[in-house]
Amino acid sequence: MENLVFEGFKFMALGMGTVFSFLIIMIAAMNLQSYIIHKFFPEPIPTIPGSTKKNNDKAKIAAISAAIQHHKNVKG
Repeated sequence: MENLVFEGFKFMALGMGTVFSFLIIMIAAMNLQSYIIHKFFPEPIPTIPGSTKKNNDKAKIAAISAAIQHHKNVKG
């Protein structure tokens, strides 16, 4: 009886070790693939045509000024 329990634990450790080893190898392979893909095929940085920081700053200033003016009109 004792021999069967020992054999069961041995097979359990062997199976869990095999699965754990496979998962470690799979994660390493996926990380390597990700590195290679990002190195040779980088994602393009999206840009909005005609949009500059100067235009964005003016739009922000106008929006803030309008909000302050609206707040003053509602409050007083």
